[in-house]
Amino acid sequence: MKRKPNIIFVMADDQGAWAVESEKNTEIKTPNLKRLAQNGVTFNEFYCASPVCSPARASIVTGKIPSCHGVQDWLKKGNLDAWKYPHMAKLPEFNMEDKAIDYLEEHKTYIEYLAENGYHCALSGKWHLGDNITKKKGFEYYFTIGRGGCHYYQADVFEEGNLSISKKYITDTITNHALEYLERLSEEEAPFYLSVHYTSPHSPWDESEHPKEFRDLYKDCQFHGTPNLPIHPWQINTCPIGDTPEKRKEYLTGYYAAISAMDAGIGKILERVREKGLEQDTIVIFTADNGMNMGHHGIWGKGNGTYPPNMYESSIRVPFIIRVPESPFPGTICSAMASQYDIFPTILSLAGCKFEQDPLQPGKSLEEQINHPLEEQSDRIVVFDEYSKTRMIKKCNMKYIHRYGDGPCEVYDLAKDPDETQNLFGNPDYERQIQGLKTEMEEWFNQYTIPKMDGRKFDVTGRGQEKMCYEDDAFDQSVEFYYKA
Repeated sequence: MKRKPNIIFVMADDQGAWAVESEKNTEIKTPNLKRLAQNGVTFNEFYCASPVCSPARASIVTGKIPSCHGVQDWLKKGNLDAWKYPHMAKLPEFNMEDKAIDYLEEHKTYIEYLAENGYHCALSGKWHLGDNITKKKGFEYYFTIGRGGCHYYQADVFEEGNLSISKKYITDTITNHALEYLERLSEEEAPFYLSVHYTSPHSPWDESEHPKEFRDLYKDCQFHGTPNLPIHPWQINTCPIGDTPEKRKEYLTGYYAAISAMDAGIGKILERVREKGLEQDTIVIFTADNGMNMGHHGIWGKGNGTYPPNMYESSIRVPFIIRVPESPFPGTICSAMASQYDIFPTILSLAGCKFEQDPLQPGKSLEEQINHPLEEQSDRIVVFDEYSKTRMIKKCNMKYIHRYGDGPCEVYDLAKDPDETQNLFGNPDYERQIQGLKTEMEEWFNQYTIPKMDGRKFDVTGRGQEKMCYEDDAFDQSVEFYYKA
């Protein structure tokens, strides 16, 4: 490469690490992601910062923890000034009383640093971090969703100053805008950064939501790779629940179809990069905001699929594939644990950008792991996760989940119990380890927390954040259980 590399950052919505075509899951069809992995490095232990979309996305772009940036739950309000768009009142669930809040106004994103270092930056897809339709600092081109989640054929899209209801399949729309921006950006002499934030494979998964050609890929699929278990006693109605054979089949078909449709879009983007002769100048990253249970542990949903929230591997482990030009180890699996906190310094490091890392940013660049994926990384053995009053530390094979509010604490030895079925909390044989993990976890969170944003103070039920976290009535307090033990 003769100049700073171009960067294409692709992010899925609610895609667990398990939901990519591999030896462990041969039923799902993601040929383009498989090809990307064959030419790049896959991190097989990559974790989200929080098992819900908005907190995780805020951590990705700021490099800070939820108890620092203050986005503690998915953003139910603050998405836009709805009064400006009276014609949108007919859209289902469009809140005409909503008022825009820029939740990250006081936090600098890595996109801003890239722009300051000469990058031309573009976004196509979901933002969902407040005041969505105001072009965020650093972006030159900007296409987004008005709110956060949306129907696939009835999305509220914002482009060229207009908010409208699109009748097109939103996955294709995001891909097409990414291709359009890619054409514009590639004509510039300066390097570019392109964010492609899909809404796939977030619900809804009904038959009417996804193209027949992708649903037909799974017409005869038995979904053997996805557990078929009794509904978890903590399950709440935060997403469609496959509690009958018919519903399970329909929702898994929709989920898998959404991923395959997204994969097809990613394939088009990668092909355009190749056609324009940009492969040797372009870094491509694929990841997801958080994991997803599609029957795993009897749960349908992510971290807020249960109350209290869960921190199962299926909720917090996400795919992370990176292809760098002239990689000496294509097709390699890197076993070093890593986190979304590492994305901020990794992108800026790979881009050769000058930036001063904030003391409240815990991440480290993964450049060494990308260039030497097979080497042991003794200093990268701990990951952390949080969602309100539930926090987690994973060190080597031991995982400790502490609940400061409702619900029991949990401890799992993942080497012996990878499915997390045997809670070892209270077992005297593990007492010393548990105390050590708890102390290390609390010291880490104390180091990176801003007191007024401390997630342990807030009663988050998974029903959405409506104001800044430290304001009164910031969170929807309703909790609806699907089933009670």
